[in-house]
Amino acid sequence: MSTVLAKTEDAIQVTVSDESKAAKEAYVPEDGAHLDIPISGSTVAQEKRLPFWRKPRYALDNIATQPSVFDDPVTLEVYRPPAAWENTHRFDPSARWTWREEFRVVRKIDVRIMIWAFIMFFSLDLDRSNVSQANTDNFLDDLELTTDDFNLGNTLFKLCFLIAELPSQLVSKRVGPDVWVPSQMVLWSFVSLSQFWLKNRVSFLATRCLLGFMQGGFIPDMVLYLSYFYTKSELPLRLAWFWASNYVAEIVSALTASAILRLRGVGGQAGWRYLFLLEGCLTLLIGIISFFMMPPSPTQTKTWFRPKGWFTEREEVIMVNRVLRDDPSKSDMHNREGLTVKMVFKVFLDWLPVQPPQTYLTLILRQLGFSTTQTNLLSVPSKVIGLFTLLIFCYLSEIIDSRVGATVLLQVWALPLLITLYTFTEQTSPWVYFVVVTLITGFPYVHPVQVAWASTNSYSVSTRTVSASIYNMCYQADGMISANIYREDDKPLYKRGNRALIIICAANIVIYILTYAFYKGINRRRDRIWNSWTAKEQQEYLDTTKDEGNSKMNFRFVY
Repeated sequence: MSTVLAKTEDAIQVTVSDESKAAKEAYVPEDGAHLDIPISGSTVAQEKRLPFWRKPRYALDNIATQPSVFDDPVTLEVYRPPAAWENTHRFDPSARWTWREEFRVVRKIDVRIMIWAFIMFFSLDLDRSNVSQANTDNFLDDLELTTDDFNLGNTLFKLCFLIAELPSQLVSKRVGPDVWVPSQMVLWSFVSLSQFWLKNRVSFLATRCLLGFMQGGFIPDMVLYLSYFYTKSELPLRLAWFWASNYVAEIVSALTASAILRLRGVGGQAGWRYLFLLEGCLTLLIGIISFFMMPPSPTQTKTWFRPKGWFTEREEVIMVNRVLRDDPSKSDMHNREGLTVKMVFKVFLDWLPVQPPQTYLTLILRQLGFSTTQTNLLSVPSKVIGLFTLLIFCYLSEIIDSRVGATVLLQVWALPLLITLYTFTEQTSPWVYFVVVTLITGFPYVHPVQVAWASTNSYSVSTRTVSASIYNMCYQADGMISANIYREDDKPLYKRGNRALIIICAANIVIYILTYAFYKGINRRRDRIWNSWTAKEQQEYLDTTKDEGNSKMNFRFVY
């Protein structure tokens, strides 16, 4: 049977040549048993090309199984999952299923897995951002803190979050995210609710450090966990909804804070103390429930409290084989296998401006003269705008099939608004200031696009595990810097800080364009070399190469 390995921007796929189709219909495995295997299905069945805003029309009862390296007996053995992989017993290269079955399974995964992931991330953001709502209730004055003290607290939070990223991922890879993530949530919930008893600058800084350290690693842990269930084309849109929980948390927090903060004076305590206590208790409850809501893998949903499991044997076969056909590297390591020092070192050798207004929105609104209730309610529009722009830009990234395009559009959104903010004076109307800052803080959050981008370009479980942490560490380092751009001696207009944001935004446009050129150049070089080889030479390379993951000559980076 002959195959031609075709490059795609996302990963390795296989196109079966015409003369191999008949052979594939009567594939004979090593044990000699004859299997009638239908031809793999086409991606979409539709009468004509549809406009980009309409969904393609699928023939629901057609075969949905996509062509892959598992269709050829030779490459099948190269990419066959190892016996230690937890889902190996459901791997079947001859498995075929319809679009109707696949859509039903994906919907079930969305309900069982994705919704609870959304709730868990909601609780994380509730606990790490409610200090913004506390600011509207004289939080700084009650603890005798300055803006610079607040900056230091945010910096220490980000630093500890960053430090914990990689260790948390290594622990999670060893014990499994289904055990480690709920444990994290319970630990940080105790820190969060303990802020009820804050006394001074020292206790504020200490809880910021502990909260950051306990929450570090949660995000890459969850991204890796979700990759067990979704294909690389499905993951970016799920991550968009995953990060949408940030905005939902901030909207809910702003609305509930306007009610909870009215408890100020009850029991002789400030309203912000009750805010930390109640929201911390909510996270504790979610963390405990999470122990029962995170199965280790698609084929491990049966347990003593769920004897029938979530999925049938047929559904498990579909889940396992569709994910592997999309990305054969996902069987590289089992879900309880830790990373060695050598593996981590190899990953480090692999290819691998708008936050200040967002962080200080409530503080700025208070300085402009708005009341506590007004400030909390006025912070809601930016979150609603941000929620919609997040989803729109993530969907747009998939529609135009461009990660760089979505990230550059973010800079184009922010740059003119930052320049406008820089021109404001003390005579500028507070409502004009509010409108511009709301539009800035409602920026299209393309973080999910970049996380999925890094995951796709990693192309191995070990690389994906560490690279997710490294990416998020860089993201937290950005937060440390941004927490110090608006300084006490620069308020209330923060001219110096806004000037720095304009420079960063302009530099980002250049960096993304260079990134696009870098990946495109590598792909073009690999195309030239790969296409110059005969089919026999290509197969010989796959059989003998020591290249791994995205270093393989038939891997193509996405951009």
